[in-house]
Amino acid sequence: MPVLVVGSVALDHIKTPTAEHRQLLGGSASYASVAASFFGDVRLVGVVGDDFPPQHTELFAKRKIDLTGLEVAPGKTFCWSGEYELNMNNRKTLSVELNVFETFQPKLPEAYRETPYVLLGNIAPSLQRSVCAQIRKPKFVVADTMDLWISIARPDLVALLKEVDMLILNDSEAKQLTEEDNLIRAGKKIVAMGPRYVAVKKGEHGCLLFGRDGEFFSTGAYPLETIHDPTGAGDCFAGGFIGHLARTDDTSFANLKEAVIQGTLVASYCCEEFSLRRLEILAEAEIAERRKAFGSYIA
Repeated sequence: MPVLVVGSVALDHIKTPTAEHRQLLGGSASYASVAASFFGDVRLVGVVGDDFPPQHTELFAKRKIDLTGLEVAPGKTFCWSGEYELNMNNRKTLSVELNVFETFQPKLPEAYRETPYVLLGNIAPSLQRSVCAQIRKPKFVVADTMDLWISIARPDLVALLKEVDMLILNDSEAKQLTEEDNLIRAGKKIVAMGPRYVAVKKGEHGCLLFGRDGEFFSTGAYPLETIHDPTGAGDCFAGGFIGHLARTDDTSFANLKEAVIQGTLVASYCCEEFSLRRLEILAEAEIAERRKAFGSYIA
């Protein structure tokens, strides 16, 4: 089954204590689409400027990602600049230039409207809701979000929760949304707000999965000794998650648990290099081998 991914496509400038790189491929849709492409066909909806480097388009093509829905608008591509501290959990945004993304309004090509599995990347909840209004009878819709939208667009986000099957957010965002300090209470409170499921990411400490009927699953993250760049790991998690669901065409809770693990594994590869450079050379067999190793860790 194909996957529809809607979100941002960006050019990132990233600095860590050991390296600095500019004009990297970034954005929620970029990371999620490439991650999902290891599991099946992907359709990407986003916008870039006429300055978008051709090598980034070539990466999408290499992964056989359908770019019919990628708009090229006059002007500059969305650009984000950030710097990480020695502790990679801490980063600061240096600049945000929305450019052509400022007026982005997702428009699904007709052929995309019946895509069964949908990932609404981390964009404004109003835009995510506009996509929901365009899709027809999807089997499973996942939405990602962040602290900014919880702060400035809560009413739209709350409305969105009633329109999607699953919400993905991190631990601090779950606490912010629910005003709960305990993640178990926070997860249960979010599923009561509308979605059937919620995944709470905990970075290097793994993920919690909650179901509306009391289902619960917890897993750790894949252990990495060296992290070069965690940018986009959460988007890769989301892409791997929805990709696995689409490949298996199974939305049972048992399979959602496996999708969480698959998303976790793809995200671990993302952290091993800057941008999508590790995923660019990643083989599906490597994911399978890491899954086998991970199984022995969590058994």
